Amino acid sequence: MIAEYDSKYDEQIKNLLVELQNYLIDIDDWHTQVMLPEYKENIFKIDMNKVKKQNGKIYLSIENGIVLGLIIGIVEEKDEIDKLTNDCAKTGSVLELIVKNDIRGNGIGKTLLEKMEEYFKSIGCKRINIEVFGPNKKGLKFYEKNNYIIRDMIVSKKI
Repeated sequence: MIAEYDSKYDEQIKNLLVELQNYLIDIDDWHTQVMLPEYKENIFKIDMNKVKKQNGKIYLSIENGIVLGLIIGIVEEKDEIDKLTNDCAKTGSVLELIVKNDIRGNGIGKTLLEKMEEYFKSIGCKRINIEVFGPNKKGLKFYEKNNYIIRDMIVSKKI
C-alpha cells in the first residue's frame, strides 16, 4: 500500500535514510561518503524542512505496519543563475527514493516513483530532476529504465 507521510513512521523513515547512506558509503570507491553520529536525526530534519518549505510530499510503501520504501519530493527553487540561463519551468526534485535492501527489484521503487510523478504533474511541474551518486550504477540503471535521461553531470578529479 502506498500512503502519504504519517509521523508515526518517523523512526522507520530515519532508519531507511541511514540504510541508504550506508549503501552509498559501501559503493564509494573514493571513500568520501561518511555518516556522522548526528546524521540520522539531522538528515531527517533537513528533508522535512525542505518538504514543508518547498511544496513537497512524502510517500511511503507500507505493509503490515512496516515501511518498505519511501520517496521524498520537493519543488525546486530557482536561483538568480537559473533565471538568467533557463526557462525556469516548474520542476520537481526527488530528494530520496529508498527501498529496503533485501526487497529491491519487486516494483516498490517504480510504484513510489510513479506516485511522485503523479503528484508533480498535478501541481503543474514540467520536469523532474533526480541526483544520482556517480558510483550508484544500479540507481542510474533503475532511472534509465523509468525513462529518465542524464541531463547534467559533474566530473571530478582527485588532486
